[in-house]
Amino acid sequence: MTDDLSAKMRIYLSEIYRLSDIEQPEDGYVSTSSLADMLYVTAPAVNRMINRLKEQDLLDHEPYQGIRLTEKGREQALQHLRVHRIAETFLVQVMGVAWEDCYEEANKISVALSDILLDRMTAMTGNPHICPHGEPIPNPDGEIAPVEDFLLSDAEPNTKCVITRMRTREQERLGYIKALGLMPQTELEVLAVAPFNGPIQLKIEEEYRIVGYNLAELIRVKKI
Repeated sequence: MTDDLSAKMRIYLSEIYRLSDIEQPEDGYVSTSSLADMLYVTAPAVNRMINRLKEQDLLDHEPYQGIRLTEKGREQALQHLRVHRIAETFLVQVMGVAWEDCYEEANKISVALSDILLDRMTAMTGNPHICPHGEPIPNPDGEIAPVEDFLLSDAEPNTKCVITRMRTREQERLGYIKALGLMPQTELEVLAVAPFNGPIQLKIEEEYRIVGYNLAELIRVKKI
């Protein structure tokens, strides 16, 4: 019964969904090693949880191929993502928690929020549609808006873009991205792209930035 899901199980489901959304595999499968890296846990811990989720028909697991959510698992993941992303928004907008810290703090409180508190948080933040990292927030029916964007590292020269969302939730990297002014909803122009995964030259209003390829892989944008 999905009503018996533990807080940790819900976090795993939502992170599997987020990993799939980040990597966008054609067959929907993501690797267990990538999930372990994202959650900062060991491979045996991931395998134990995978077995528990598989027993409840919340995910499919194919050896040497990976894991993917079932429809039931996807529904549970989106329910938790809604709570988590509203909690992130509340922490930033109302409580003044730093942008780079809100993900971890929301992890701590989102698993214990009642419907009453969630509704109040939603109202106090103006019924948000995206979280502070630019990710869409599922609606109460579990529907989520598609985002048609691409990696900044794939942008072509002389392209005007707006930053949509972040792939990473690592605090140090988010702090560095924030210091560079590369927050969601920021408009920029890609001026030049060095070959062989070299640095990328950007223009933000009247200021110029040089970002490395690895950093650009963590930022998604769409053309203006």
